[in-house]
Amino acid sequence: MATTPKGTSRPARGRTRRTQPAAGHSPAERKAVGKAIRSEVPRSSHGPWTAEASRFDPITLLEEQSSDRLPELVPIRYGRMSRSPFAFFRGGAYLMASDLATTPQTGLRVQACGDAHLSNFGVFASPDRALVFDLNDFDESIPGPWEWDVKRLAASIAVAGRDRGIALDRRSEIVKGAVAEYRNAMNRFADMDTLDVWYARIDERVLSDALQQLKPRQVKDITKGVEKARTKDSARAFAKLAYDVNGSARIAADPPLIVPIEDLVPDLEAKQLQEGLHVLVEEYKASLSGNLRHLIGRYEFADAARQVVGVGSVGTRSWVVLMLGRDRDDPLFLQAKEAKRSVLEPFVGKSEFQNQGRRVVEGQRLMQAASDIFLGWLRTPGLDGQARDYYLRQLWDWKGSADLATMRRSDLDVQVRRCAWTLARAHARSGDASGIAGYLGSSEVFDRAIAVFAEDYADQNERDYAALIGAIDSGRVEAETGL
Repeated sequence: MATTPKGTSRPARGRTRRTQPAAGHSPAERKAVGKAIRSEVPRSSHGPWTAEASRFDPITLLEEQSSDRLPELVPIRYGRMSRSPFAFFRGGAYLMASDLATTPQTGLRVQACGDAHLSNFGVFASPDRALVFDLNDFDESIPGPWEWDVKRLAASIAVAGRDRGIALDRRSEIVKGAVAEYRNAMNRFADMDTLDVWYARIDERVLSDALQQLKPRQVKDITKGVEKARTKDSARAFAKLAYDVNGSARIAADPPLIVPIEDLVPDLEAKQLQEGLHVLVEEYKASLSGNLRHLIGRYEFADAARQVVGVGSVGTRSWVVLMLGRDRDDPLFLQAKEAKRSVLEPFVGKSEFQNQGRRVVEGQRLMQAASDIFLGWLRTPGLDGQARDYYLRQLWDWKGSADLATMRRSDLDVQVRRCAWTLARAHARSGDASGIAGYLGSSEVFDRAIAVFAEDYADQNERDYAALIGAIDSGRVEAETGL
């Protein structure tokens, strides 16, 4: 659970407007209320950012997060975060949430992603088997300030730009372009009918139209990425992760990244294991709608293994579960990922959902234009007997994301604008688009302010990254690299 470190005070909240436009008011009236907020929270106030003298020690916060994670995996987390300032940024959502709590707030709330950095957007298959581009990580999702997501996305652009060696002027232009895309999209969503906002998405048709405006090389890169995403399904996962043992399918061990459950509990009899996992599958099924309970009922459990995933999530408990349909050539891989309290919770209040897995699922369904049909949740005792919350989803379902390390600089601007539009759409689905649009307006004032914030926070991220490297070098924390 993310809490304020022992011995330190809770970060002070920034200036916050408490008046939320009423849902019953007309769009014009809500825009007017949003515009009026500027008098208390000027758009320019979101710009320059400096750390307070009493700012937390970043390593203390990371250690706090690690306190209830699997201790043997925590060094892998530090090792992955030590790869680069951008890798550190990916794992530092709690650090940034603590900093954002000190910044100005408009009081307009949405279903926030909580970790809307560039690498948390990508393509995947919708239930109607179209390839869509959307947010794809909701571990921290909870109702909160819309501007926090915008600032995390903008800062990630600045940090990634520095990693790529992009000059300051060009980085600032890319950030301003992304924020302008968010602002313009929010203004358009404010004028759209409710259902039109709900159905809006970037899918293959939209991508196809966009390709006509791009250079041949850019078209080739995007087409290649789409084709690669289509190959990532359960059949491909089976070929990579599983093997046959006397006619039975098993997940191959690759410790410490993949450890089969029988290696974790070698003394547990196979029958007991099967019975226990059957109970868990039944509990998970209860979180699905009736038709999907019938669908998942067509599959039988085959095997499970603990899996290390991501950067910031390393050390939390994550499982890959192999299910089989009509035969071994009909696999379904599910991922069961531990859901902890959102890193935003200490600063925005508790979720309405007691089960943190449900918090993640409900947030994902609200923010995404189309979500995995197998999204569900459960609460179960772990191998240590402690009850924990999990959410489940397909492991691979045409999933793909941009490789920022190899992306051409000229393509980065296209990618960040796509992410910004998607974030605005996600916020418009859950929040008051008219109020936010009224606050943002039509000028570039907010765009310029966030560009300044992004660079200031990229500076802070580099200082925090240096602190981690220093902690590793001094032996304060242990890091395992190369994994």
